[in-house]
Amino acid sequence: MVSFTLSLVVLVLGYFVYGKFVERVFGPDDRVTPAVSKADGVDFMVLPNWKIFMIQFLNIAGTGPIFGAIMGAKFGVSSYLWIVLGCIFAGATHDYLSGMLSIRHGGASLPEMIGKYLGVTTKNIMLVFTVLLLVMVGAVFVYSPAEILHSIWGSSTMWIIVIFIYYIIATMLPIDKIIGKIYPLFAFSLLFMALSLLIMLFIKQPQLPEFWDGMGNKGMATISGWTDEIFPCLFITIACGAISGFHATQTPLMARCLMSERMGRPIFYGAMITEGIVALIWATVAAYFFYGEPTPGYQIIEEANNGMLTSAPAVVNIICNDWLGIAGGILALLGVVAAPITSGDTAFRSARLIIAEFLGLEQQSKRKRLYICIPLFASSVALLLWQIENPNGFNIIWQYFGWANQALSVFTLWTLTVYLVREKKPFIITMIPALFMTTVCTTFLMVSKQAFNLDYTLGCIIGGVVFVVALVWFVLWYRKYKKSL
Repeated sequence: MVSFTLSLVVLVLGYFVYGKFVERVFGPDDRVTPAVSKADGVDFMVLPNWKIFMIQFLNIAGTGPIFGAIMGAKFGVSSYLWIVLGCIFAGATHDYLSGMLSIRHGGASLPEMIGKYLGVTTKNIMLVFTVLLLVMVGAVFVYSPAEILHSIWGSSTMWIIVIFIYYIIATMLPIDKIIGKIYPLFAFSLLFMALSLLIMLFIKQPQLPEFWDGMGNKGMATISGWTDEIFPCLFITIACGAISGFHATQTPLMARCLMSERMGRPIFYGAMITEGIVALIWATVAAYFFYGEPTPGYQIIEEANNGMLTSAPAVVNIICNDWLGIAGGILALLGVVAAPITSGDTAFRSARLIIAEFLGLEQQSKRKRLYICIPLFASSVALLLWQIENPNGFNIIWQYFGWANQALSVFTLWTLTVYLVREKKPFIITMIPALFMTTVCTTFLMVSKQAFNLDYTLGCIIGGVVFVVALVWFVLWYRKYKKSL
């Protein structure tokens, strides 16, 4: 519990200390925001700050800081370090600056910002890449809640249809009609569940692995055949709660609703720190159920479903029911079902706005919104049908989603780095995370069984080479840019 408590304190301090520093680097002011200057009553409108925070938190969170943290806990206490350091120095910085950059560019979507700072070719590639990622999010986050609801009542097909109908309505309607009304409630349920578990942790005071016990992969010592290496697998497994490229597709949604730039740090940086706290709580609770003393702990997981191989949703249900009783079971259901649905909802909304921006198609007209939504949902349905027909379809899509998610953060971080260079600001705050995530994503692509499946050592060497190439490339560009001035 000492390592957990220290990590929790550092996360909170990160908001007040490093978050304040990042805010000063950007320099928010009192200029008119797109929520006012481009108000259209659909996507651009002023919302209350507390509501924007809750929507932003749920948009970027979903079940990410729960499922990812539970799976990441199998790597041991090294997951704490990644959540804390990744969240403060990479994720929250990434979210804050991408949200503020969107405000400064009239509520621009991620591909537009990438195009401005990394070039038109990169913009076009990332537009396709981003839309595909968002369609994957929609497909993944339809199937999993439909399967859970099917286990309670009805058929999977019925629930898939119901969820898609909700997606169509929520994607088409103005942001304040559904998202603005129900998202704060779902966000509150996620926060309440995390707070309840936090209180139970301090009441039970379980014995957990600490930093000084070693930073190795605990799963390797517990499960025969567990071969995932901490680097790079941990940094792909825990995305939400540390850094996630998906967030940069969501920050423009709230950038279009913010009345003042000065609220950027509490909303963008603050929501990410809050997500990091939720991830830290779930990683710790999962660690107790995997390794902790006294019982219950690993024994409950083992009896439930083959020990540490238990799926993350099953772990959520076991933990909540054991610690929080009936109320916990209800909260678990709400979180595991509602959170992915709402993430899928905003994913489709982001995709609609990105495509509309690229085509120059205004979105006040319902008819023009339909022009984009129909092919968008058709693509997702096709992917979903393939996923259902393929026995391992969900796992395959999820793994590709995990890598694509972090790859998107790489392009966002390099975009922010170029922006800071041009504004003559301390660009090192995004350059270091950009280099690190570039190396992580390259190495994972090399060693992943779903990609090149190379020898681990060879994969790491290639990742190191890419790190050097990226650094040299940036230095050469930077020198050339300085000379041009």
